[in-house]
Amino acid sequence: MNTPPSPSGAEHTDRSPVRLGALVPLTRPGWVEAGRHLLAGLDLAVGEVNDAGGIDGRPLELVVRDTAADPERAAAAVDELAHLGVAAVAGEYHSVVARAAAARADALGVPFLCSSAVLDALTEEPTEWVARLAPAQSHGWRIYADFLLRTGRSRIAVVTQPSVYWASGTRVLRDHLAARGGTVLELDATLTPEALCDALVDHGATALLLLVGHPEPAVPIVRAVRGDRRLAEILLGAPAGQPEFAEWAAALGDDGAGIPFLRYLPERLGPLGERVGKELRERLGEAPSFVAFEGWDTVAVLAGLLRSHGTDRAALAGSWPRVAVEGTRGPIRFSRTPGISVWQWAWTPIHVVDRDPAEPDRFRILHAG
Repeated sequence: MNTPPSPSGAEHTDRSPVRLGALVPLTRPGWVEAGRHLLAGLDLAVGEVNDAGGIDGRPLELVVRDTAADPERAAAAVDELAHLGVAAVAGEYHSVVARAAAARADALGVPFLCSSAVLDALTEEPTEWVARLAPAQSHGWRIYADFLLRTGRSRIAVVTQPSVYWASGTRVLRDHLAARGGTVLELDATLTPEALCDALVDHGATALLLLVGHPEPAVPIVRAVRGDRRLAEILLGAPAGQPEFAEWAAALGDDGAGIPFLRYLPERLGPLGERVGKELRERLGEAPSFVAFEGWDTVAVLAGLLRSHGTDRAALAGSWPRVAVEGTRGPIRFSRTPGISVWQWAWTPIHVVDRDPAEPDRFRILHAG
């Protein structure tokens, strides 16, 4: 069959959108505030890519799916997004949910750039299809354990709920502390706050780490411990980052300050980070969390790959080791890291910080990773 030539000057140019799938927890029981910050970062970066001409003249389009912290829902969303023809999938905050998404993306041959989840075993076997911006849990939580030891806290209690993520974090803490003379006592989150306080006194714990969800049961536990005179000297900690968000401060007020957590931001942002941070603050109506910066950096990486390698999924997945992108928190490159099954940015800046008791809206850096 002969196709007639196009009229002079009317050659077809593909202007169809380049689609990116985005997995974000936007409804309960997902951590909605984290999802809102992650989506703000993703969406801001997509807008900036399009303002700069898109991907070779084609607009970048974000196709958002709410995971609601449900692994099965996330896996189904990856199926749907793959069918819709997305070039890649991005996002997610909850580690167990990201693991389900990563497994499905690997099975379908869809590149997945995980923004925020930290679980070491994001996939069961090494994969070429998945990369991650957030630091692995074992890396960050060892830094947190070093902080505890540096402050003289070696008898550590953790209150925890059933979850692969919390169990993995407890194991990291126990292994790291045990090798340095520390101990870890596990307490079940089903204990009443009063019974939990009694157990802390009986054990002589010097720190209690909140490996539980927010607001329940974290908020009543914090209130109970803060109100127990027997525990006036105990350190409350939350390595997973619950105090990062304004919702924490709103729920707990002064009781929510002075609770150290892991934060994936440098001590000072550079010019790019400052500019993006200002834009995010305007969008969110509050200070952006590190999760919002993770969202922006995710799109920056994928846009760079799409400009360099097109929309072919295999070509994109094969390009993780060649990424060299300036992110809001520093230069981003991926490598193979021992014990980590995905391509990993090693490492984003990590600090242990808390909300200043004298000024709860201000964060203090307590320890650098």
